[in-house]
Order: sequence, then C-alpha cells, then structure tokens
Amino acid sequence: MGMDRAERLDPDRARDWLATAVAEARAGRAEGGIPIGAALYGPDGTLLGRGRNRRVQDDDPATHAETAAFRAAGRQRTYRGTTMVTTLSPCWYCCGLVRQFGISRVVVGEAVTFRGGHDWLAGHGVEIVLLDDAECVRLMRDFIRDHPALWNEDIGD
Repeated sequence: MGMDRAERLDPDRARDWLATAVAEARAGRAEGGIPIGAALYGPDGTLLGRGRNRRVQDDDPATHAETAAFRAAGRQRTYRGTTMVTTLSPCWYCCGLVRQFGISRVVVGEAVTFRGGHDWLAGHGVEIVLLDDAECVRLMRDFIRDHPALWNEDIGD
C-alpha cells in the first residue's frame, strides 16, 4: 500500500492541494459549521472529489470532511495511488476510511489543535505528509475558542 520514494509528493503540489481543502473549510465555517475541509486526488493529480464537515449543516454526525470528499469522488476501480488531503489530522473514523479503501497517502494540514490517527496510518503503510499549515491552525483555534461545546461534541468528548 505504501508508495515508492520516487513517487513522493512534491511540497508545492501538496500545498496547492491543501488550498482546495482550506477553501472547503472556509466554506463550512461561513455556513456555521466546523471548519474542516478535504479533497481526494487521483494518482495523476486529478481532483476526484472535495468536501467539508457538514455535521452541523446537515444534522449528520457521519459527514466529516474526508467522508464528504470520498463520497463526492464516486466509485473508483481502485484507490491505490490516491491522496486524501485534509485540513486537520484525521479522526479514527476517517482513518478507518483511508485504511478500508486503500488510500495511499494523506496530506494533513495540521495536527496541533487535534492529533488524530495519522501516526497509526503511517504504521500501516500510508504515506503521511504533515504540513503544519498556519492557516489551518488558525481556523481551528478560532473555531475552538468561539464554539468549545460544538468542538467537544464533534471530537467525541
């Protein structure tokens, strides 16, 4: 499931892809939701699907950013070589999605405000690219400060 060193993601491409997820996070925040965004890219760099956490907007606890992007991508013959890009370290639910479908790489915007299961994914052969993006951190810190009860509900505390 891991990728060869020759296939390592170019840092500029990772940042470009993260911009898609950040746009989704901003849109979610503007809708009154949790500012987490994601995008799924194909092995050739094609954007397959994008989405945002819509738990608040849709009253659906299962619509996390990664699941929204995954669903928007539709059925793929294989997920080998695909990259899930997310503004925040993925929770266990979303890590399970990555493992279940064999997504090869996860680009993580930040793991400062929440450290999900990306280390577990790395231990199972998934390439992890952690960007420590300042805007992703700011989006989450502002949200957690302004809506602590909603944040605690979302992370299961």
